[in-house]
Amino acid sequence: MDTYAVWGNPIAQSKSPQIHKIFAEQTQQQIEYVAMLGDEQDFEQQLRVFFDKGAQGCNITAPFKERAFQLADIHSERCLTAEACNTLKKLDDGRLYADNTDGAGLVSDLQRLGWLKPEQTLLILGAGGATKGVLLPLLQAKQHIVLANRTLSKAEDLAQKFAQYGKIEAVELVDIPLQKFDLIINATSSGLHGQTVNVNPEILQKATALYDMQYAKDIDTPFIALCKRLGKQNISDGFGMLVAQAAHSFELWRGVMPEFELLLDRKLV
Repeated sequence: MDTYAVWGNPIAQSKSPQIHKIFAEQTQQQIEYVAMLGDEQDFEQQLRVFFDKGAQGCNITAPFKERAFQLADIHSERCLTAEACNTLKKLDDGRLYADNTDGAGLVSDLQRLGWLKPEQTLLILGAGGATKGVLLPLLQAKQHIVLANRTLSKAEDLAQKFAQYGKIEAVELVDIPLQKFDLIINATSSGLHGQTVNVNPEILQKATALYDMQYAKDIDTPFIALCKRLGKQNISDGFGMLVAQAAHSFELWRGVMPEFELLLDRKLV
C-alpha cells in the first residue's frame, strides 16, 4: 500500500489524514496517510528517511514549507513563484517534485461559490506567505489584483514580482481606494491572534463578496464575524480552500481528482 503523510510542527490538529482517507474511499484508491511530527533540527533527514522507506508523497505545513521547497529537485511554476511547497511527490527516478496547491485550492473554492469570473477586481489584504502562494493562480484566472499591506514596500515587492503574470498593484492598508471590489480576500494572520485586519469598514461594506483564508471549526473567524456585523451576506471562510488544496495534492499523486465539495460538511473532518 502506498504511503503518504502530512509533515508539520505542531501536527496533531491537522485534518489532512481524515480528508485523504475520505478521498481514497471516494476514488477507490488503496493508500495509507498519516500525520508526522517534524523535528525543527532534523526535518530534512526525517524526510529523506521517509522517502527512502518507500513513501510516495507528502503534504507539508508550517513551519516547513520553505525548507521542503529547498529540498526538492524539481518545482512546478506555481511552487517557484510561491517559494514554498505544500506537496511533494516522489518521481519514478527517485527525484522529489515540489508543488504548491494552495492557490489552486483557493481558485477551486471560489469557483464553487460562483465568485470567480474573468476581469474582476480583487482586493487582497496582506502580503505574506499565504498571499504569495495564491497570486499566480488568481492572476491566471484573469483577476485584477489590488494588494494591500501595512508595510507598503512588502506589497510593492510582490506586485513587481508578479506583474509579468497579470494586472496587479500595491497600496498601503490605510490607502485602499474607496471603491466597490468584486471580492475581498483576507490573507493576513491577524485572526490567529483574535484580531481583525485594520481596514476601513466602508470598503468591506461595498464589496460584493468577502473571503477569509483562515477558518475555525465551530466559530466564526474574527474577519467573518466583522463581515456579519456589517450585514454582509456573501462571506466564506477558508475551509473549502483547505479541502480543495488537499484534492489537488491527491490528484497529483494518484491521477484522479476527488469531489472535494462532498467534504464541506465539517462534521466529516
